[in-house]
Amino acid sequence: MASGTKSLSGKVALVTGSTSGIGLGIARCLGEQGADLMLNGFGEAGAIEALRAELARDLDVRVEYDSADLAQPTQVSGLVRRTAAALGGLDVLVNNAGIQYTAEIKDFPVERWDAVIAVNLSAAFHAMQAAIPGMTGKGWGRIINIASAHGLVGSAQKSAYVAAKHGLVGLTKVAAIELANTGVTVNAICPGWVLTPLVQAQLDARAAREGSDIETVKRALLSEKQPMVEFTVPESIGGLVVFLCSGASRTLTGSSLSMDGGWTAG
Repeated sequence: MASGTKSLSGKVALVTGSTSGIGLGIARCLGEQGADLMLNGFGEAGAIEALRAELARDLDVRVEYDSADLAQPTQVSGLVRRTAAALGGLDVLVNNAGIQYTAEIKDFPVERWDAVIAVNLSAAFHAMQAAIPGMTGKGWGRIINIASAHGLVGSAQKSAYVAAKHGLVGLTKVAAIELANTGVTVNAICPGWVLTPLVQAQLDARAAREGSDIETVKRALLSEKQPMVEFTVPESIGGLVVFLCSGASRTLTGSSLSMDGGWTAG
């Protein structure tokens, strides 16, 4: 496909938490459609630079990296400003970064609650607040918040994560209403189990611990929540992000799109 025929040629996309997992899958899909990319996330500096260079070479787009700490509001807004300065604007904002901590409410450390809310919810607010003026000024923008099945239903021992993801779904709805006639759409994607390297490592460890094979462990894990005993892969979420950036989705806004193997269907 020639670069001129790619659906996002000339657009700039910022994907938080994009040095691995879901965010990296999303960034790849956007880059394949011609979007220039700003990566953000933690990791070893040499490995991140190798990844940045690989994406730029393989996708033939500009790729930058920013190490902003999303728990710090000024660093989040600075990330948006630096994206626009480095790449000439910001058209697609994907709020993907997230952290997790599990404990019962009575035992949940306050500092862990604050950290999960800061990264999973407040960072999205700060990024949106910084990005919206530029998008509305151009009359076009796409904001996609990566929520979770836990943005729609609860699970024990995940109070901060569930509260943050429910909040992200609510924030998506408010922004969609406010921006309804500006050319900017705002949607949330709510994945179930996604097969990332981190999840694969957890599966491997569980299989070793239980003396079982990977397929048995996968089926047991998935069937606890999902009628469909199949993982979503990051590239599938990326494909949905690309669709939300397309002309076909121009009136699709304020939605929470489940990609969860039927987790929330019941």
